[in-house]
Amino acid sequence: MNRLRAFLALAVVFAGCYTHPGATPAGGPAQTEGVRFEVPDWSGRWYKGNTHTHTTESDGDSSPEYVARWYKDHGYDFLVLSDHNVYTDPASLSHLADSTFLLIAGEELTSSYEGAPVHVNGLNIPHVLAAERASSLVETIQANVDAVRNVDGVPHINHPNFQWAFSVEELRQIENDRLLEIWNGHPTVHNAGGGGTPSLIEVWDMLLTGGKRIYGIAVDDAHHFQGEFTADRANPGRGWIAVRSRERTADALMEALEAGYFYASTGVSLDDVVVTANRLEIHIEPDRDFRYHTLFYGSGGRLLGESGANPATYELTRDVGYVRAEVTSSRSDRAWTQPVFVVGR
Repeated sequence: MNRLRAFLALAVVFAGCYTHPGATPAGGPAQTEGVRFEVPDWSGRWYKGNTHTHTTESDGDSSPEYVARWYKDHGYDFLVLSDHNVYTDPASLSHLADSTFLLIAGEELTSSYEGAPVHVNGLNIPHVLAAERASSLVETIQANVDAVRNVDGVPHINHPNFQWAFSVEELRQIENDRLLEIWNGHPTVHNAGGGGTPSLIEVWDMLLTGGKRIYGIAVDDAHHFQGEFTADRANPGRGWIAVRSRERTADALMEALEAGYFYASTGVSLDDVVVTANRLEIHIEPDRDFRYHTLFYGSGGRLLGESGANPATYELTRDVGYVRAEVTSSRSDRAWTQPVFVVGR
C-alpha cells in the first residue's frame, strides 16, 4: 500500500499537481453540503461479454466458429473476435447468433513504435482497419485510436505493461479514448507491474486522479482453446465485463460501455450496482460459501472504506473526486466497478 501511494503521488505531479474541482485536501475537514455523486442514467439488464480474443485467423489455436461456440456454451451474452489486423465478419457466423448470444465485429490493430508494441482494439467496426504508425509512441497510439473513431467504432487500449510498452505518461496524453484494459488474462501481460513499473490498477487510478475519465476493462486475450488450461497458457474464461444495457445490440452495448455502465471481473459476479446522490451500493451475487471483501477507493488511489457485508456500501460525505469499488472473493477472484464521479458543491 505504501508503494501504491508513492506511485499515485507521482501521478499528481505528472498531471500538473491536479486537484479535483472543489476537492478537500487530504486530512482536511469533511464537506457534507452540496456534494453528490453523478448518478448514471442506466437501465436494462447486465450482459456478460468479452472484447479481446483470438482465433486461427491470426495467432489463436482454434477457428472463429470454435471460439464463438466456446463463449456461447459458457454463458456469455456477447463476444468480440479481435484478431491481429484481421476482420471476421459476424455475418459469416450468423448461425450462432440468437436471442442469447451476439457477435460484434472487431479487430486488434497491431502496430509498434521503436520496438514497443501498440495494440488498440476496435469494437463494432465495419471492415478491416490498417494499423497505424507515426513519429512517436504517443502519436502511434493516438493514430490507432483515431482510426477506430473515424469509422464510428469504439477503441480500447490494450495491455500497457505487455513488454513494458508504455506508461501513464503516454496514456494521459491520448485523446478521445474511454476504455483501458486494467486486467488481461494473457500470462505475459504483467497486470501487477513490477521492477518499478506500476500495476494496471495503479495506472488507472493515476489517470483518474489526473482528471482523465477512463473506464477499466478485464479481458481474456485468449489464444489457447485446445489442450491444457494452465496458468502459463492464454486460455479463455479469465477476464470479462458485464455491461448494463437496455438491449442486447451492438450499438446499445457500445453506448453503455463508453458511458461506463459496466463492471470488470475475473470471477466475481454482481447482482447490481446502485448509485444515489450520496450512496454507492455493491450487491454481490453469492457463489457457494465464498466470502467477499469490498474496498472503496477515491482520488489519489486512497482507500476510503471497506466492508465485508453484502451489499457493501459507501456513504458520500465529502468530495473525494471519484469512488470505485474492488470486490475480492475468498477464492481471490475480483470485480471492479467503474468510478462514480463526485459533482457539485
